[in-house]
Amino acid sequence: MAEAHQAVGFRPSLTSDTGEVELSAPMLQEIYLSGLRSWKRHLSRFWNDFLTGVFPASPLSWLFLFSAIQLAWFLQLDPSLGLMEKIKELLPDWGGQHHRLRGVLAAALFASCLWGALIFTLHVALRLLLSYHGWLLQPHGAMSSRTKTWLALVRIFSGRHPMLFSYQRSLPRQPVPSVQDTVRKYLESVRPVLSDEDFDWTATLAREFLRLQASLLQWYLQLKSWWASNYVSDWWEEFVYLRSRNSLMVNSNYYMMAARAGNAVHALLLYRHRLNRQEILPTLLMGMRPLCSAQYEKIFNTTRIPGVHKDHIRHLRDSRHVAVFHRGRFFRVGTHSQSGLLSPRALEQQFQRILDDPSPACPHEEHLAALTAAPRDMWAQVRRSLKTQAQEALEAVEGAAFFVSLDSEPAGLTREDPAASLDTYAHALLAGRGHDRWFDKSFSLIVFSNGKLGLSVEHSWADCPISGHMWEFTLATECFQLGYSADGHCKGHPDPSLPQPQRLHWDLPDKIHLSISLALRGAKTLSGNIDCHVFPFSHFGKSFIKRCHLSSDSFIQMALQLAYFRDRGQFCLTYESTMTRLFLEGRTETVRSCTREACNFVRAMEDKEKTDPQCLALFRLAVDKHQALLKAAMSGQGVDRHLFALYIVSQFLHLQSPFLDQVHSEQWQLATSQIPVQQIHLFDVHSYPDYVSSGGGFGPADDHGYGVSYIFMGDDVITFHISSKKSSTRTDSHRLGQHIEDALLDVAALFQEGQRLKRRGLAEEGSEHSRDSLPCHTRGSRAPTTATNF
Repeated sequence: MAEAHQAVGFRPSLTSDTGEVELSAPMLQEIYLSGLRSWKRHLSRFWNDFLTGVFPASPLSWLFLFSAIQLAWFLQLDPSLGLMEKIKELLPDWGGQHHRLRGVLAAALFASCLWGALIFTLHVALRLLLSYHGWLLQPHGAMSSRTKTWLALVRIFSGRHPMLFSYQRSLPRQPVPSVQDTVRKYLESVRPVLSDEDFDWTATLAREFLRLQASLLQWYLQLKSWWASNYVSDWWEEFVYLRSRNSLMVNSNYYMMAARAGNAVHALLLYRHRLNRQEILPTLLMGMRPLCSAQYEKIFNTTRIPGVHKDHIRHLRDSRHVAVFHRGRFFRVGTHSQSGLLSPRALEQQFQRILDDPSPACPHEEHLAALTAAPRDMWAQVRRSLKTQAQEALEAVEGAAFFVSLDSEPAGLTREDPAASLDTYAHALLAGRGHDRWFDKSFSLIVFSNGKLGLSVEHSWADCPISGHMWEFTLATECFQLGYSADGHCKGHPDPSLPQPQRLHWDLPDKIHLSISLALRGAKTLSGNIDCHVFPFSHFGKSFIKRCHLSSDSFIQMALQLAYFRDRGQFCLTYESTMTRLFLEGRTETVRSCTREACNFVRAMEDKEKTDPQCLALFRLAVDKHQALLKAAMSGQGVDRHLFALYIVSQFLHLQSPFLDQVHSEQWQLATSQIPVQQIHLFDVHSYPDYVSSGGGFGPADDHGYGVSYIFMGDDVITFHISSKKSSTRTDSHRLGQHIEDALLDVAALFQEGQRLKRRGLAEEGSEHSRDSLPCHTRGSRAPTTATNF
């Protein structure tokens, strides 16, 4: 999502003034440290790793094996074929009276070795099975006998009742693609947006790169892939996020919407409780292909700490309070009592005490949080100058489970002006007023005065599907498990014995007042420059696309290409984020959706001489190409993360590459992302449409570009979130929204006309039938208010 903005034009501070190549110390040290970080993560969660590391076995299976061996020994059978006798000989001789104890110890050691060997064999077998990605490359809706056999074997080796991290040891490592294939795919991706002269120059740079530098850089990447858990993810987190000195607001955060508030804090803490106990089921593709769960570890108790040159992520094992902001004041609210987690009614009582507190904000305290929206080096320097009392208050905020902002203004969808109210709602979640969000926290819960709520999420610690999973659980739990009493309060009883929420006092030194004012001015400027537009497209949804036997994501992406062309009159590099969590510690990869096939389809749609069957055929080719790119990216054969890692290696080696420099100076004028709906089993979206999350959005990746996200809400609605910069004369979020609606209807009309022609038996020779005969929509026109609901 917001990663596209961070990925553009980043420059790690590793270059030197000399052009000499240094082969040893810096690069080898970085590879060593990368592997060391991986091993430290494993050691820090040793016990959980033990419980999940023996999966699909369990500690009880060892006891069963040991008992079976003891029974066989009692029946004078030796299942070890003499090994237990050899083990007994190696044990110390404690005398005759301990002869039986030596036998028990020998049996226990043999059972442990056999048990470990069996578990290792299961892990190796499962890892080999999970390394197969042929199922991704098959046509949409088809499944070969080989894939069916693979699925059956995965089911056999996957075990039953997995915990969240049960599959981590069996996930394969992300492969390093062939550098020749990556360069070839890159050149293919930029061909539609470059002139002949520019493309020839880029191809020349690419050939020089392959001849002079590629093999050396690729060797270092291969070395890192053997040693570290993932050859790219730690560098992606560090250089794209943590080394960025830009403001986090808009650039590195995204928002999520909802329609209920009440019990949200309690529901979030219930999710954390289940997360700590690994009671959350791992995400499975096709019902059995596990995805990496590593990103779940940092949802709660996590803060991005600013640094002058580089930020770092601070994660605590536990936190028993939340930090709350209301009318310029900060509070520490405990979430637990001696008997455990506070009830929803007790938490409501604590929040009401804050709302009723008449005390004013202290000087400059009201705008203090604007520093978290300031450039990171500025915030780091101010943070170091805070006095003791302010440091204690800062520790309370940064050590909280998460941040809660109780806004004094209402937000959300209104019947009077639904379009404008949704746009205002999105803007409030993405940027707020610039000083009422703590952008460093992993996420902030924003509760508006009318009970609507949403999330603002910092991007560096994890990607959208992780926070989206948590948010879906929160909405369902708050609505269907916790509920409300008849008088509108949370169920249960208040607790008068609870202490008042602790007001945080900052005692800010005079020398940082100017910094706060500058940060506030910059935050308001950035906030005021963002144009957000949210609209639900209700003419058709996922069910219609499925009836067309197409991928819903590819369908939307091709419509976005058509909409952007109509908006700007040209094509552009398009950033679509997809996950690489099929691999250990995988994060994201870029799908370059603006392909030659997509451009051919768009040109045909804008050519009045082209017939519907011709446009439809080109659309199917474009969808097939997009699906091939998407599957390649998911299976570790994408372009951009490999080129990114090669560029990082070149910087460590002080090796200048004009080709890699050009690649990482590209601008993504259209950044897109689909918000996944992952827990449809939580409740029936058809019966309770008001409880479905409306998805979320992010800022544009380029000053003259768009950020577009979309979510399929049930089968018949698609909600789009569009952002752009008001300062740009080339973009308009509302204008692009209209083009998206028209493009979707135009593409759907192709299929409707094709179905009509097929029914008449004219599908092959129906070129004389034009889109003008459609009663619902015509090519390039605005959708009438009575458009057919496809």
